[in-house]
Amino acid sequence: MRFALPRWAGPLAVKAAAFITVMCCALAALLGVLVHVSVTNQTVGQARGRALSRLADATAAYEAGDALPPNAGVDPRGLPARLRRLAAAGRRGTMVSSHDGRPTMWAAGPVAGRRALAVAVDYSQQSRTITGLDNSILWSSGLAIGATVLVGVFAVTRVTRRLHGTAQVARRISAGDLDARVHDPRTRDPSRPQDEVAAVAAALDTMAATLQSKLLSEQRFTADVAHELRTPLTGLHAAAELLPPGRPTELVRDRVAALRTLTEDLLEISRLDTGREKPAVDTEELGALARRVVRASGTDTEVRVLADARVETDRRRLERVLGNLVANAHKHGAPPVVLTVDGAVVTVRDHGAGYPEYLVAHGPQRFRTEGGATGHGLGLTIAVGQAEVLGARLSFANSVDGGAVATLVLPDGDGQR
Repeated sequence: MRFALPRWAGPLAVKAAAFITVMCCALAALLGVLVHVSVTNQTVGQARGRALSRLADATAAYEAGDALPPNAGVDPRGLPARLRRLAAAGRRGTMVSSHDGRPTMWAAGPVAGRRALAVAVDYSQQSRTITGLDNSILWSSGLAIGATVLVGVFAVTRVTRRLHGTAQVARRISAGDLDARVHDPRTRDPSRPQDEVAAVAAALDTMAATLQSKLLSEQRFTADVAHELRTPLTGLHAAAELLPPGRPTELVRDRVAALRTLTEDLLEISRLDTGREKPAVDTEELGALARRVVRASGTDTEVRVLADARVETDRRRLERVLGNLVANAHKHGAPPVVLTVDGAVVTVRDHGAGYPEYLVAHGPQRFRTEGGATGHGLGLTIAVGQAEVLGARLSFANSVDGGAVATLVLPDGDGQR
């Protein structure tokens, strides 16, 4: 089974924990080696001094013809071969080895006949002392490493949690939630030290507040302009109806109608921008609704129902979305235009040049058109906004064999039938 890290424990926390662990292990190993070498040298030096002192006493007794002290002898059994050769060469030396199953410190020196006079000193206590010291170093190093890693990981994860929270707020802002804020405690309390994470959080909150202020100002401007235009346009429309028949009158009425449509679109966009629109949900059959939309559009659009479905949706808003998609396909695409219902998925396809690259990549943008197209870019913008109110997903793509394809995925209702 793969171990799953917490959501806030990303690569930074893992790398920091690994770095702290490696550094603690290296420091513990260095200190352990230094302590081991120091204590071992001191212990061995003391044991060597006692062994050489006893060797001097044994040498004096041997030369005086007296009995040798205990654990001393000439070429005794168990004397290491290297030490025996050293003594035979006329030099003194010491060596630790095992004798009769016990650690022993040997000291040997030369005597007549190229023989070795040696003494054996019990080294068991010193060996146990060094072994105990090594075990203590290992245990204390392990505990120190564990405690340091825990403290370090705790400190790092506090930072990564704050970074994760800041990233979540940034994603919410990018998704359109301009009320999202980090509200890092350090930014609200000037007496607390400000670290880099707090600086990033404060900058993000300031950016979100500034962006929200500008967008709200633009939304108010759009709504105010649309509202102010309605009154003179109403009067202009009434005046145009009083003009005598003729070509100039038709042109005036056509432009007035276009201005009224643009004004209504701007008002609808301003309402959608507030994010307060609520759908009036009812159960609708997609096949029948699609046919009504095509009949109301007055266009030559083919309706294909592969699998009809009943969905919980707002009929007026859904008709607005599909009507805009059909109108856009006829205005900017080429026939045949096909509206297909496949369960809760509705597609509108034409066989023209396809959508511009910016629209496929980033979605429709108001008042932006390319390739000599006419219009204001508001129809698809409204379709996307109304689809969001419905909880649906509207995407745009170009077919591999030519033509633009708009796909509307609605929330499931009673399912296919």
